[in-house]
This record gives sequence, C-alpha cells and structure tokens, in this order.
Amino acid sequence: MENITIKINGMEVSAPKGSTILEAARLAHIEIPTLCFLKEINEIGACRICVVEVKGARSLVVSCVYPINEGMEVWTNTPKVLKSRRKTLQLLLSNHDRKCLSCVRSGNCELQQLCKELGVTDEDYYDGERTPSVIDDSAVHMIRDNSKCILCRRCSAVCEKVQGIGVIGANMRGFATFIGSAFDMGLGETSCVSCGQCIAVCPTGALQEKSQVDEVLAAIADPQKHVIVQTAPAVRAALGEEFGYPIGTNVQGKMAAALRRIGFDKVFDTNFSADLTIMEEAHEFLDRVQNGGVLPLITSCSPGWIKYCEHYFPDMTENLSSCKSPQQMFGAIAKSYYAEKMGLDPKDIVSVSIMPCTAKKFEIQRPGEAANGVPDVDYSLTTRELARMIRKVGLKFTTLPDEEFDAPLGLGTGAAVIFGATGGVMEAALRTAVETLTGEELQNLDFTDVRGMEGIKEATYPVAGLEVKVAIASGLGNARKLLEKVKSGEATYHFIEIMGCPGGCINGGGQPQQPGYVRNSVDIRSLRAQVLYDADKNNPIRKSHENPAIKELYTTYLGEPGSEKAHHLLHTTYVKRKVNEI
Repeated sequence: MENITIKINGMEVSAPKGSTILEAARLAHIEIPTLCFLKEINEIGACRICVVEVKGARSLVVSCVYPINEGMEVWTNTPKVLKSRRKTLQLLLSNHDRKCLSCVRSGNCELQQLCKELGVTDEDYYDGERTPSVIDDSAVHMIRDNSKCILCRRCSAVCEKVQGIGVIGANMRGFATFIGSAFDMGLGETSCVSCGQCIAVCPTGALQEKSQVDEVLAAIADPQKHVIVQTAPAVRAALGEEFGYPIGTNVQGKMAAALRRIGFDKVFDTNFSADLTIMEEAHEFLDRVQNGGVLPLITSCSPGWIKYCEHYFPDMTENLSSCKSPQQMFGAIAKSYYAEKMGLDPKDIVSVSIMPCTAKKFEIQRPGEAANGVPDVDYSLTTRELARMIRKVGLKFTTLPDEEFDAPLGLGTGAAVIFGATGGVMEAALRTAVETLTGEELQNLDFTDVRGMEGIKEATYPVAGLEVKVAIASGLGNARKLLEKVKSGEATYHFIEIMGCPGGCINGGGQPQQPGYVRNSVDIRSLRAQVLYDADKNNPIRKSHENPAIKELYTTYLGEPGSEKAHHLLHTTYVKRKVNEI
C-alpha cells in the first residue's frame, strides 16, 4: 500500500494513502480526543471534539473523517484547537445532567475525562433551555436516561450497523433531538434483543444495565437463604480491567476469592454446566443427524441470539437446539441435584449468575426456565455489576489471594472455558461429537478453523464417513447474513454456532466498558479470547465428556444424555414472535 508523508505538530509522519488525520496521528503516538467516533461503525464527525488545524484550511477540520494528502501540515494542540474543544464540552454540559457523583459511570466516563483533561468544570457551562429528562426503564435489562445523552449516536450505530436491528435512533430535529425508539415506544415494547451492545459503546451514563446488586446483597444477608453463585468463563477474562489489570488478564482466582468474601455460601463455575450443555447438545446433534431430525442444528447458548431468532427468523426456531443455556442448566441442577445432596429446599436457594451479558437478565424470566417450580436462576449480574459489588463491600481486589471454586459444581474442562469466545461452543461440541461418532480418541483437540474474530467462519470435517459442515457467526448482523444463505439454499450445514455479540461472550454487553480510543486501536476481543484458549490449553481435562463431576451427575442422577429427566431439567422451548412483539 502506498504511503504518503505529512507533518503533525512539526513532526514528519508516514501513513497509508487514504488514512484520516486521526489515524495518521496515532502512528505518531498522538491521541486526538474523540467522543462520537467508533472505527467502521460510527464515522460521522458529529461531536467536533477531534477538530484540528490544517495549513491552508479556512476553518478547523474534523480529524476522524478528514483524509490526509501529501505534504499536509496539521496541528492538534494549538490554542485555537484547545479553545474549540473546550467550547464544545461547555455546550454539551449546558444540556447535560451533571450529577456525576451519583452516576454509574463516574470515574469511567469519556465526557468526564475530557472535561478533566481540558479543565472544564461542572460550573463552566452555558445557562439556557435544557432538554427534559426522560428515563426509559421499560426493558428488563437496561435503563436509558436521555438527560445524560450527548447525541453521539454510537448506540444507534452499533444497533443498526453491527447488530442489524435498529430499534433506536435519533428522533426529532435540532435542539429537540433525542435518542429513542420509533413512535416513542419504550425499549421494552420493541423487538430489542437485550444484547447490551449499545450500553457497551455509550461514552456516558445515558445507558446502563438494570442493577440487582442490592437485591443480591439482601439475599446474602438473609440467614434463611442459601445463596450460591456461578461465573461464566468470559467474566474471568475481563473483570480485571475494572481494577487496573491489562486487557487479557485472567483473574479467576481473585474473582473466586472476592465472591467468597462478599458472602456467597458457595462459589461455583458455569464451566460445569457448559460441559453439561455439550453433553446434551452433542447428543441432540447426533440424534438429528442419525435419525433425520431438523438440520442445521443451531446452538442456543446466547439469549440475545435466541430472541433475535424468535423475532426475525421465527420459521427457524425448529432448528434451535432445545438445550437451555449453561446459565440456566446450572440453575436447574443447583435446585434439584445439588439441593438434594445438600438437603436443601429449592425455595430456600437463591441462585445468582455473573455473566458478561445483559440478555441473561431477560433469559432468567423466560417461560420454560423454572424446572423445579422455582426460577432456575434468580438474579443475573453483569461483570460490571460484580465489580461495583466488590467495591461496595470494600474488598481490595488486587491484593486478594487466588482461590479455587467449590466442588462439585465448580469443576469444568478446557472445552467449557472456550465457550466464551466465538467458535468455542462449536469446538467443544466437536471434541465430544467426533469421539462419540468414531469411537476413537482425538489426537488433536484444537479445531483451529472455527477460531478467530471473523464475523462468519465455515469448516468441513470428515467424521466416520460423514462430511460434517459447520458454520459460526458472531454479531447479529452476521447471523442474518448466514441464515439468509441457509434459507435461500445457497449454503447447507449440519451444525451452526451463533453468538449474539461480535466476538462472542468476551465482548458481551455486560463486560467492562473501554473508552472509544481503546476500542478503536486495541483488539480487545482477541486479547480476552486468548485468556480462554490459554486456560483450555493448561487444563488437564479438555473434553466435556471426561469431566468426572459430569460423569457422576449422569451416573447417579440424570441417567444419560437426552433422558427423560435430563430433558425435563435441561431443555426448553421457544416462541415465534413478531417484530416489535416482546
């Protein structure tokens, strides 16, 4: 690719032809501030924070969309530039709820950080008319507070361009503009799938998950309740970011220690039920292949994807695996098998999950998720909520010792831990399905063709005389593309894995929020995914069907995969919904 040379703040910089000033500046280790910009998602130059001076230009230019040309001279830090950025921030503050101390994003707010860097205080703004505060809490998973919205449109861009849903956008015009749904519907009245990707990219506190931290702490304080917690594999790969650890740090041991000190009676691992999911799903796949069942079989671990399928591809709900997600399987086993072993009444067990996902808050209240007459899972908290809980109870996370999960529901395999990355469920299922079909032990457990952050991946594996065709999609926009190929007959598969969030659970809507400049310049998804692949590689047991706790569960309680008891506890049904039908 051809490079061209420009000057930025007097320094020569060589950058690929077609680069923007913002991209060229990063090559010179100069970070031009942004608010609205998200690479390849929201490149609209709307916020005007990234303005710079260019020699010969009649006014300041927006660096995030302004292309470079040979010999261009740029200044990013002149008094004129800094004054313009400060003025923009002052105008934003003039129509902003400035109750920073009570805001969930205080200390991790991009607007707040820019104001601090440029010396703009909460009293340094313009008085005048303000947009009325409108709070939408109609959705089960999140709250939208437009008094904190800066109209950057990052949320609507990711909803439409990445997820292909587009249930939120800019309504009205001029000063009256606000982000909302069509016809002023509450988000809970739309076909929103609760993925939370809008929350993940919001630079302020305008969007947040509905917190249940206080309810969980109240349950822990109740001596009549036995409160247990499970943690999803992706949480350990990201929680550390909330406490200053580099992206891609595994904090499993400290997380277990923190949960124990918070006061949970037992600290378990969702990896256990991820292995259980593979046992049931692999059995279901083999049954469909061998007995003429509906193919392709599509995985059912991602509740955002499930709701998307129900809304937008209702005719393909028969393709969905009837298996509950690992979160829900864990809850069902906890309030049956575990309750019996411990001599507990399921009604006295409070089952809490820590998930990288906001859609899990929707999933726990779905029909068919209460196998024992009580909800399988009572509360689902995001990774961010766990971090807030840790701070709230006064734990010093970085100094905690590393501790293990409790047995028996704390034992998981390497196959289970990779569930958190796109392609991980497929790889885990293949390890078990291939050995079951062939009756032979796999020599290489790494199905590398299904790994990676590409939005759609395909592979074919010869197994026991059958060419097994598989596909993987992450991000609902990619899911749509893949399923339209299947519906048109352009592509045929035996098995499809779909994750609602781009990159899988490691990039879930409940994971720690990283500022725009990090999201634009760092491969967060790959760094978090590597944590899981390293954990798999270092686990002495890497196949779900070799998990001794899972073997014991089937031998003493469930019988065999697909048994009547297993089906009652571990499987569910789906609903054919219409668009904009909750």
